[in-house]
Amino acid sequence: MRVFRTVVRRTREARGRRAPRIPGAARVLLGCLPGAAAVVALGLCASGVERATARPLAARPAAHSAARPHIVPRSVWLDEATRRDQPPPRYDDQVVAVFVHHTDSPGGYDCADAPRIIRHLYAGQTGPRDWDDIGYNFLVDRCGTIYEGRAGGVDRPVTGAHTQGFNHRTAGIAALGTFTAGAEVPRAMTDAIAALAAWKLGLSGTDPRAKVSLVSSNNLSRYPSGTTATLPALAGHDAGYMTDCPGAALSAHLPWIRERAARYQGRP
Repeated sequence: MRVFRTVVRRTREARGRRAPRIPGAARVLLGCLPGAAAVVALGLCASGVERATARPLAARPAAHSAARPHIVPRSVWLDEATRRDQPPPRYDDQVVAVFVHHTDSPGGYDCADAPRIIRHLYAGQTGPRDWDDIGYNFLVDRCGTIYEGRAGGVDRPVTGAHTQGFNHRTAGIAALGTFTAGAEVPRAMTDAIAALAAWKLGLSGTDPRAKVSLVSSNNLSRYPSGTTATLPALAGHDAGYMTDCPGAALSAHLPWIRERAARYQGRP
């Protein structure tokens, strides 16, 4: 997953950032323990995020729903020393699709260290990359713990910054670690992703196994701006953007995650 400087410069006003300064990917080095590699890799995996526009909120009754899983709040991983000023959250009307990512960072971490890793991911995006917040709506560690990512309220349709062209009406779930071919994907992690997707998609009555229509908002996605694309309601990052994310190993688990999420919603 490479992000070339020429592409980054061309899209810097479309990335949900506070200022037009965009350093190259090679500069995203914070000198932390597992966090440093995670920061660099996150920029590559979450490449292609754009500034979203606000949309009115609308309630829609869900025919199928799932229980909300436990979600660790931002206050657990974001301390005052790291926190940066940011604009108010932006919202869409609802979430009808979920994009699954991996952070392409070291995977042998102690789960107790996950808050520190997420904190360094946030610092890398809001510091050297100058984004307005962490791009992902949620992050899941190898033990199945779910963390709130982007600010705005976990139960609301917060416009994320995770998938070029398809940040509207979607949520981004990032698996902490690297899940390329041959990597072990912990069952606790995939089950947590399924539970989270089932709940989030259930708020709009969306079947995790369905296909949905999404309109691309950026020419650097797989689809030109304005194109209506038919994509899985529970998709890998690579469905919407030219990338290897979420890795071959995690991608291979997506069919199981969809079925598991549908069962969590009580669907046959």
